[in-house]
Amino acid sequence: MPKRVMVGVVTSDKMAKTRRVEIARFVKHPKYGKYIRRSTVCYAHDEQNESGVGDTVEIIESRPLSKLKRWSLVKVIAKSTAVDVAALKAAHQVKHAEEQNK
Repeated sequence: MPKRVMVGVVTSDKMAKTRRVEIARFVKHPKYGKYIRRSTVCYAHDEQNESGVGDTVEIIESRPLSKLKRWSLVKVIAKSTAVDVAALKAAHQVKHAEEQNK
């Protein structure tokens, strides 16, 4: 039986060598026929910690690695382009404070 390969978005990278990946899909409501957005959550093993929050990744089914981990990261398809606004503001404040001290 071939292993399943899925593409999803990393929603959490706070665990060491583990990523929480959400796979979005649309499901038709049985009675009303409206399409509803649903997501499947998978925990994937990332040996090199190469992915981050917002990255689009490809994962493959693997043997059970822990209580929740059943997937392994194959590759990072696209890196996130989101900017951490809080980090930028903090860096700007530090730079501004250094300029005033001179």
